[in-house]
Amino acid sequence: MPANENLVLALPKGRILEEVMPVLRRAGIEPEPAFDDESSRALQFATSIPELSIIRVRSFDVATFVAFGAAHMGVAGNDVLMEFNYPELFAPVDLGIGKCRLSVAEPHEMRRTDDPARWSHIRIATKYPEITRRHFAARGVQAECIKLNGAMELAPGLGLCRRIVDLVSTGKTLKENGLVEIETIAEITSRLIVNRAALKTRPTQVGGWIERIREAAHAA
Repeated sequence: MPANENLVLALPKGRILEEVMPVLRRAGIEPEPAFDDESSRALQFATSIPELSIIRVRSFDVATFVAFGAAHMGVAGNDVLMEFNYPELFAPVDLGIGKCRLSVAEPHEMRRTDDPARWSHIRIATKYPEITRRHFAARGVQAECIKLNGAMELAPGLGLCRRIVDLVSTGKTLKENGLVEIETIAEITSRLIVNRAALKTRPTQVGGWIERIREAAHAA
């Protein structure tokens, strides 16, 4: 990671992007007009800071871009950080956005007779197999995880499995698909993450952005 290289900030697509942009703008980062152009297919954008550019990627990919040094900083939920557990990442700022929870859910009719304390082996559909296995292993439960990238709520009704682990915000999607939360694994918010090597080799530049973004987040 050359010292004269411009900084790259990785941002996730979707709802988190909408929530984080006011914070970044308060920190003085204004992307080029193409960033807000819905017809644009560009993925990398210049900003009002000549030495800083933005890339826009899938939420799960932000951590990978930053961990492997393709980006110096990024914004990722702690669900993503927990799933990948990259040692190369440092998460110095909780931005307080993207609030939700990672929960276990099952069909409503099962809840009346199901006793989680008696589980020894369960099959679960989830986007988070590593978090799920670790969570249940700590309780002595073997979790057989079926990896899905979306539409988790369909799995119990179609017989793929009886339970799911997924992000929950209002719980409306679960309710409309006949599911109910039975356990919370973790409370989720989005964090500013940085590459540890970048912080070590460019402490003034990267550290300065950490403080500016922290102040902007707290100002919200």
